Amino acid sequence: MSKIRIEGGKLLTGTINISGAKNSAVALIPAAILCDEETTILNVPNISDVDSLEEILRCLKAKINRESNSVKIDSSKIENTIIPEELSKKLRASYYFMGSLLGKFKKVEMYFPGGCSIGERPIDLHLKGFEKLGATITEEGNYIKIEAKELIGSKIYLDIPSVGATINIMLAAVKAKGQTTIKNAAQEPEIVNVATYLNSMGANITGAGTSIIKIKGVSTLRGCLHEVIPDRIEAGTYLIIAALLGKNLTINKIIPNHIESLVSKLKEAGVNMEIGTDYITIKNVGEYRAVKVKTLVYPGFPTDLQQPLIPFLTQCNGTSKITETIWENRFLNIPDTIKMGANIKVVDNRVATIKGKTRLRGMEVSATDLRGGASMLICGLIAEGITTIDNVNHILRGYDNIVEKLKNVGANIELI
Repeated sequence: MSKIRIEGGKLLTGTINISGAKNSAVALIPAAILCDEETTILNVPNISDVDSLEEILRCLKAKINRESNSVKIDSSKIENTIIPEELSKKLRASYYFMGSLLGKFKKVEMYFPGGCSIGERPIDLHLKGFEKLGATITEEGNYIKIEAKELIGSKIYLDIPSVGATINIMLAAVKAKGQTTIKNAAQEPEIVNVATYLNSMGANITGAGTSIIKIKGVSTLRGCLHEVIPDRIEAGTYLIIAALLGKNLTINKIIPNHIESLVSKLKEAGVNMEIGTDYITIKNVGEYRAVKVKTLVYPGFPTDLQQPLIPFLTQCNGTSKITETIWENRFLNIPDTIKMGANIKVVDNRVATIKGKTRLRGMEVSATDLRGGASMLICGLIAEGITTIDNVNHILRGYDNIVEKLKNVGANIELI
C-alpha cells in the first residue's frame, strides 16, 4: 500500500497548473460510447478513476487510446455486455454507463457503483428518471438491469438537484424520441461541459447550467474534438494551500468564477490574492480570522472543498464553523486532524466548530476518502515535523500528479 510522506512548514513558490476536471472527465468518457465514430477528449487528468473507466470501456470492446492528456475512444464495435462488479465498484462514476448504454442500446446490465464512504448515495433519482423515459428496472442484490423497448421523452422533476442524476438522465435522453425536460436540474460547470460535448456530436441540449434542461432526441451522433474544463476542486485545494504556505505561488489554468464561493470565504478570512483571467496568485501568508461556511449545491460553497478547508480554519484566529448539508459522513478526516493538534468539535455529524489558531504536529494519519485525504495532506504541509498518510489511493483517484506538482513548488513530499 502506497503512502505519502511530508515534512511540513516549507514555503511554496512558483506555479501550479490545474488539470482537467475529474468530475467532468468521468462523465465525458462514458458519454463517448453514445457516438458510433471516434471521438477525442483533451485535457483528461491522469488519475486512477480514469484508469478504471478505461478498464470498463475495454470490457465493452471499445477501442481506447490514451496519449499524454488526450483520450481517443472508438465505440463503433462496442458490445453491450454486463459490466462486472469488480469494475463497477471501483468508482462512483461507473453509474454513467447506465445512462449511456441505455441511450445507445436500450439495455444495460451492471452492478451498483462504488466510491468514497462519505454517506448514503442512492441512485434512486437516476432510476426514476430512466423509468420516466420508459425503462423498466430489475434489481437483484447489487445487480441491476435496465431496459426499454424504446425511450420516449418526458418531463422529469428531480427532488434534489443531483449532478449524477442530471447527467445520467441527459445521457439516456439524447437519443430518445421527442423532448425530455429536466426540472430542478443541477447547475454545476461539469454539466455544461458534458452538454457541450454531446452538442458537439450533434445532440440538441439547451439550458445546461440552469435549473431547466431540455433535450430533443436525435438519431445519430458524430465524432468530435472536446476539451475537459479545469478542475475547480483541484484549483480550490491548491488555492487553500497557497493561502497557508504561498510565497508568490500562482494557481494557473483555472476559471476563477467556478471557485467564487471559496474565493469569497478566503477574502473574508483576510487572504490577499491577485486574480487574473485564468490564474490566482498569493504573494505571502497573512494573519487570518475565523469564518462560517455552509455547504450548498452550486453555485454555493462546494462540499468537495469543505474537508480541504478545515486545515486552513485551524490557522484562523477565533472560532470557525462549518455546516455540512450535502453528505452525512463528511467529517471522517477530523479525528486525525484533532490527533495532529487541532481543536475541533463535531455535533450530529453535520456541524464542526474549529478554534484557532493552533499548531499542528506531524503524525501517522489516514486518507479516509478522496477529499478527506486532501485535507490530511494539507495538514501535513503546515504541520511541524513529519506526517505520513496511508490509504493514499483515495487521493490519487482525484488529484493528477499531486506529489509532483507540490514538489515542484518547494514542498518536501514523496510517494513511498
